[in-house]
Amino acid sequence: MQSFAEQVLELASRSAAWAEVYAVTEEQTPVSFEANRLRTIETKEVRGVALRVVVDGQIGFASSSRLDDPRTLVEDAVATARFGARSLMDYPTELVPEAPLELYDDDVVALSADEMVQMGQKMVDRVRRRGQDILCDADVRKEVVSVSVMNSSGGGGSYRLTVVSAGLHANRVRGTDILDVYESASSCHLKTLNINTVMGAVGGKLDLAEEVVPIRTANLPVIFTPKGVAMTLLNPFQAALNGKLVQQGASPFAGHLGEAMFDPSFCLYDDGRVPNVPSSAPCDGEGVPTQRTALIEDGRVNAFYYDLQTAGLAGTKSTGNGERSLGSMPTAAIHALRIKPGKVSYQDMLADMEEGLVVDQTMGADMGNILAGEFSGNVHLGFRVEGGRLVGRVKDTMVSGNVFRALGQIGAIGDRAYWVGGVFEVPYLYFPALSVSTRG
Repeated sequence: MQSFAEQVLELASRSAAWAEVYAVTEEQTPVSFEANRLRTIETKEVRGVALRVVVDGQIGFASSSRLDDPRTLVEDAVATARFGARSLMDYPTELVPEAPLELYDDDVVALSADEMVQMGQKMVDRVRRRGQDILCDADVRKEVVSVSVMNSSGGGGSYRLTVVSAGLHANRVRGTDILDVYESASSCHLKTLNINTVMGAVGGKLDLAEEVVPIRTANLPVIFTPKGVAMTLLNPFQAALNGKLVQQGASPFAGHLGEAMFDPSFCLYDDGRVPNVPSSAPCDGEGVPTQRTALIEDGRVNAFYYDLQTAGLAGTKSTGNGERSLGSMPTAAIHALRIKPGKVSYQDMLADMEEGLVVDQTMGADMGNILAGEFSGNVHLGFRVEGGRLVGRVKDTMVSGNVFRALGQIGAIGDRAYWVGGVFEVPYLYFPALSVSTRG
């Protein structure tokens, strides 16, 4: 693969003012259970090279999984440049050194399909003990990835990555009552993937959800669990802090850099350099070093995130957020969004609520005006709080509001942050009043 990528770069450099080669080898082994039974075991391998060129100031692109014909790949990329956007990129000129991110684990590589089946079966069996009417889906997978980026200016970088993940979904139907609970975890290292935590979380929420209780339509105090935060509240920030949308004037933060727009306790970071986290890497898909970017600092809009082209449009530098696949050119995307923990425990949040709602899972919350910060979602899994304690699960309930306004007057931020999906590290968030509505 490396030899082929070098051939492509050498050939492309003869026909283009600038060229960049992105090479990936990825092997995935997913093991899935459906309705309590093992359904599939398979191995998928992807190998390919993507080429981006600049010819007469315009960008061309082509990709291929054929590793025996570098000339055709170069010709295809050069031919598309006449239709491409004008390049505004500041081309990387240095090789990104390896970083101590602990992204690769030989134990993940050696993990067998039989061992993965045993992990999945263990999760299914553990949860099914809570009732024969529970149907479980489980997913255990491993990925082994090798990435290399090189360009004709001498810039680039490479890294290897392993990912092992486990997901568990429990479904229970009783008459017209449908209950879904799901949890997942992922890591770069096998020893730090704790499926007991996943099983415990699903089991605990099944117990809490046994009793269905009513809740009234009103403005009520609401706590979002870390999963609830990730599912419901962070999409508007991913959009509004995207440098391309800021440059286009579509973001509500455009023209507000440095302004205080949130509670001073609220800090939000994008971080591509967290050890043992699958979304980390020493460089992005363009060979730019990743970094920790303070997007919101002490309630102020502090920075936006960029890839090379959008940074050129904005007249600034890339933040190392150029993400891509083999079949597409880079685009600005987050690595891992992290909210700085506060000082209040989850138990203290509950104790402060005479009547309220805890939201863990939502559906459709991102169907509103995301750029404006609006959210309105069905509470897929949520619990009523009464006198400082959880008293049961709510049904037919919606929660809505504006996340940007809500974070301007937040009640409390949890004192510990939790990883959700390997992409978000967030604490519990407590809001004194949000709109809660029910059909009950």
